Order: sequence, then C-alpha cells, then structure tokens
Amino acid sequence: MTSPIRTERHDNVLVVISDNPPVNALGQAVRAGLKDAIEEAMSDDAIEAVVIRCDGRTFFAGADITEFGKPPVGPNLPETLDAMEASDKPVVAAIHGTALGGGCEVALACHYRVAVPSAKLGLPEVKLGLIPGAAGTQRLPRLVGAEAALPLVVGGNPISAKKAQGIGLVDEIVGEDSLEADAIAFAKSKIGQPVPRALEGTANEDGVRDPDLFDRFRASQARKIRGFDAPNAAIEAVKAAGTMSYAEGVKKERELFTELMSGTQSAAMRHYFFAERAANKIDDVPKDTPLIPVKKVGVIGAGTMGGGISMNFLSAGIPVTILEMSQDALDRGTGTMRKNYENTAKKGRMTADQVEQAMGLLTPTLSYDDLADCDLVIEAVYESMDVKKEVFGKLDEVVKQGAILASNTSYLDVNEIAAATQRPGYVVGMHFFSPANIMKLLEVVRGEKTRDDVLATVMKLSKTIGKVAAVSGVCPGFIGNRMLSKRQEQANALIMEGANYWEVDEVLLDFGFPMGPFQMGDLAGIDIGWHRDPSKVTTVREALCAVGRFGQKAGKGFYDYDEARQRTPSDEVKQIIADFAAKEGKEQREISKDEIRERLLYPMVNEGAKILEEGMAQRASDIDVVWINGYGWPLYTGGPMFWAQTIGLHTVVEGLDKHGLPVSNYMCERAAGSGKFD
Repeated sequence: MTSPIRTERHDNVLVVISDNPPVNALGQAVRAGLKDAIEEAMSDDAIEAVVIRCDGRTFFAGADITEFGKPPVGPNLPETLDAMEASDKPVVAAIHGTALGGGCEVALACHYRVAVPSAKLGLPEVKLGLIPGAAGTQRLPRLVGAEAALPLVVGGNPISAKKAQGIGLVDEIVGEDSLEADAIAFAKSKIGQPVPRALEGTANEDGVRDPDLFDRFRASQARKIRGFDAPNAAIEAVKAAGTMSYAEGVKKERELFTELMSGTQSAAMRHYFFAERAANKIDDVPKDTPLIPVKKVGVIGAGTMGGGISMNFLSAGIPVTILEMSQDALDRGTGTMRKNYENTAKKGRMTADQVEQAMGLLTPTLSYDDLADCDLVIEAVYESMDVKKEVFGKLDEVVKQGAILASNTSYLDVNEIAAATQRPGYVVGMHFFSPANIMKLLEVVRGEKTRDDVLATVMKLSKTIGKVAAVSGVCPGFIGNRMLSKRQEQANALIMEGANYWEVDEVLLDFGFPMGPFQMGDLAGIDIGWHRDPSKVTTVREALCAVGRFGQKAGKGFYDYDEARQRTPSDEVKQIIADFAAKEGKEQREISKDEIRERLLYPMVNEGAKILEEGMAQRASDIDVVWINGYGWPLYTGGPMFWAQTIGLHTVVEGLDKHGLPVSNYMCERAAGSGKFD
C-alpha cells in the first residue's frame, strides 16, 4: 500500500508531505511515515533542515477518531513527536487550513511554526470529552504560558494564525500562495542555530508566579464547564506544566487522558460527534439527488419566530422578503431584527458594515405577490391548522412552481397542511427553535409526499444557515415536543402527588439541563394558550393565570422574581397546588429525587423507542441530536437514547414498571436483546 507520507529534497532541506485526504488525519500510516521521514533526515548529512507540510485543504486536522477504542498500532503519536522534537536539525511546520488536536501537537513538537493568514490552530479534544494526549498540555504552556494556554485547552475553540502569532504559537505568517517556498526559506535561515524545543520553554512560569490564575480561570468558566469532566482535567494538566518536570507532566497528562477515554462522558461525546454527522444523511434519498437552487427566501410573519428565521438567511447572505398583515407589525418586526443585529455588533461579533449588509438583503412587504419569485417560502404564523391551511392556499396560487413551501409548525400535521396545495411534494416542515436566530436545531419534517429533492435541499440549506438538522416523520409534536409532552405529564403529576415544583426543577438542573419544566413555563409565559377567562379554572396553570401569575414577564409565575429576575419559590403557588391536589383527592407524600428523575426521564426514553418503532426517526442518534441541540439535554450524557443505553435499557424498563408507567413493546425487545437502539 502506498504511504500517505512522501519526501522531497530542496537543496539541503527535506520537505515531508502528507497526502491523506480528506483532512490528513494522523492515522497509523501517517504516524509511521512521519517517523520514518524524520529518521531519513537525521541519517543524511546533506539534509540540514526539515519542513513538514500537507497536501489538500488542510494541515493535520487531528487524530483518526475511527481508531478510538481499538487496540493501538504503533508508532503512537507521542513517540513520533518525541522523535521529531529530539532532532538537532531545525524542523518547521508549514500550516494551512486547520492544525487541530493532534495536528496542533505536531506543530508544537516542531521547532518552528509558520502559517498562512487563513490558518487556524487549536486543541478541541474537550469537545470529545478528552484532553490532548500527545503532550499538548505540556508543550503549549511552556511555549506560550499558562494564561494563554488555558483558553485553548479548556475551551477547545481554534484561534487565527494572527492570534497564534500574538501569543507565540506561530513564529511567522507567510503568503497564502507561497507556503512551501516561504517555509523552506525560513528553515534555511535557522540552520546552524540551536533549535528551540517547546519542552524546554519557560513561559509556563506565569502559572507558578500566580498560582491563583487557575482558580480564577475556573471560576470565569464555571457556567460553561458545569458538569463536564474534561475541562477540569484540562486545567489540572496545564497546571501540572508549571508544577512538574516535563516528564512528570506528560505522565500526568496521560493518566488524565486515559481516565477520560475510559469514562462515560467521552464515550457519550464521541457518540454525539458521529450522531450529528449521521443526522444529515437520509437513508433512502440518493446522495446524488439534484438540489433546488435557493437564491431568495420568503418568510411569512415578522414576529419573534419569523424575524429570527429571517436573520438566519440574511446572515448567510441570502435575500429575504418578509410578509406581514399590517405596517405596524412589519415595522415592529424589522425594527427588532435590526436591534438584534446591532446588539450583536456591540458585543464585537459583527461589524457595523455587516449589520447594514444583512439588513440590506431584507425586503419588507404587505403583499403576497412579492413572494412570487422566491425559491423557498417559510410560514411562521399562529399555530392554528385553519390559519396555516389558508396561508398555504394563498402561497400555492402566488409562488412560482418548483419553489419549496415550508411550515414552521411545532406540532401540527404537515400532510394536512400540504393537502391545502396543489403541490404537496414541495411542502415540508422546517421547525425552528426559539430564538430562531440562535438555537442550532432545525427539525425537518418529511411529509408523506415530500419529494427527495425538496428534502435534500432543505438538509443542505440547514448547513448553509448554521443549523444542525434532523429528519422527523409526521406525528403530533414530531420528535422533540412529542417526548417533551411525556416529561411534562409526569412533572404535573408529581407536584399533585406531593413533590415541590422547585424540587422537580432542581432534579433536572442537577442532571445537567439549563432549566426545569416550571422554570421553562415561567420563561415562555404561563399564559400562552390561556383562554383569558379568570372564572374558568380547571388546571394549576389556569389558576396561576387567573391571579396574574403569567411568568417572568409579570414578575411572578410558578416562582416570584426580583428586579434581576432571580427566582424564589412562592407560598401562594404552593397553596394553589395543594388546593388542587385536595380537590382531586390526590394523597400527598414524600417523593425522592430518584423517583422524580426516573419519572421525568424514563417516559421520554420510552416515547423515543415508540418514535423509532413507528419510523418517525431514522435512528436513535437522531433523537439524541434533537434533544441536545433543541432542549438542553446535557451533551456529556450523549442524549436521551444513548444515556438510556449507558444506564441499561433493562434499568429503564424496570423503573417504568416500578412506577406503573407504560412500557412499549419495542423498548422491552431492545432491553431483552442487544441492549441498544441502533
């Protein structure tokens, strides 16, 4: 088999080239080839310097993740990098594209690093529940200092070549079109000089002089890293670079890495890594399905959802025509969009010019006729079947043939909506999550007659607008809200049986959710869908609305809120719930946190099993993608279906039985069989 590594001689410089598409992953053949190339250079007196570069679109973009969990085949990456760094001839990394993870560790083991302006460097292992495992946490702080290293290792986000040069990670920025020539010239300029090795660096002494640096950093990241094991291990590893010798630090890094690799969090996060990529693939739609060009989008409704949906396309450079029924509503909606963009600019995430460019692509209108030439029209109106069918009937008359007509419905039957048109094949659900310009999830609802090219186009478009998409079949609530309804049923039942509503929320917070069901109700507004008659009280929510407890916006809902919107439990609400429980003859009892957690989460898994059994989701991992991106399910558990497999499907079945809750046949079959959904 041809090696992915080749060498070329340029006078007294050996250029080592990797050609391992698509991203030059550091698989076994690449590692072996690199080690052999370094040995070739060391054994040849005519070679006085080495340049390492990559063909294709990128420098080494990381480890070969398909090797994870398999028996190791040497040489391993640390061995290869140690051989590289031990060279007494200058070794230069020539970086383009991305030098990520193991690729960044390769660069760190080189004596010098040059990069093109568009290059990015980073150590994203924490996103897989890991830390760098080839001395990255030891070389980087010694090269750039602990303060500069911590955000890279703990946050996992890449930085630009310019920023990398600013902290000392990159030595020189070279021409985009002259990387190899410039790297060779740079290498020649270093011949005869003592080689600087990252392992001998002293920049990490900043963490010794200021030992509180690590605690301050941990505190500043507390909200982001809550519940995650890897970021805390990363902080510990970087700290070790200042308190231990290099050899001891490497040993410590390896211990931390091995512990994380064998833990459930990394397994869950690696599962999600593949799940997100699998979700974009539709099993029965050919890869070569022609796509429908989408050069102009129409959005009906300029409210919170319509405005947020529009911003996704405007930010991607796609013109949007937005329709409202009145000038006031139109002005209010477009004004809110501009304000949102301007707030983003104030935070430094956009420039003023980019704000104007985005808003310049927006055409407000009061006439359906202005949607005629759109390639995609998304309806974001009131959640009423009659209203939506009326809208789609109008669109069918006005919008050109071949255009996609999409509904942002979160619950309603997309097939019934499609039947209001003469082109049901071009109708699809595009369920955005609020706030639509921020939330990553897009549930793509495949109608009974939705064409393959329509589905393939929407899935491709989701990437263009920065969304993570998953396909659902047509059923009430689709994937996410259908499962959510089961959790809410149990939350409501628990508070009637004696559980305090704040305890229900706390159980989910402890599990890793950003908020519980009653906090969520207060945030969204308890009065959503309320019939507005204070004399008609049949539920706890109606009772709260009847006394003006509408949620955060009213300063009181399930909780009381102060001016900073800090919540405290309400005695009034506790009494309202107690009165309802007495009225319905519900016996009050102490309910443990274990029972609360099981009753909230196990029915969700069971409903997910039914969704799979009915073919409403292609795969269990798609359900995990929906819940992680749309509902705040903690990433480090891998999503509801993966989590259920982690604790054992038999445990879920037994728990449902114990609490007298329904168990689907599919769930029982999987628990008794492989113990897995996919």
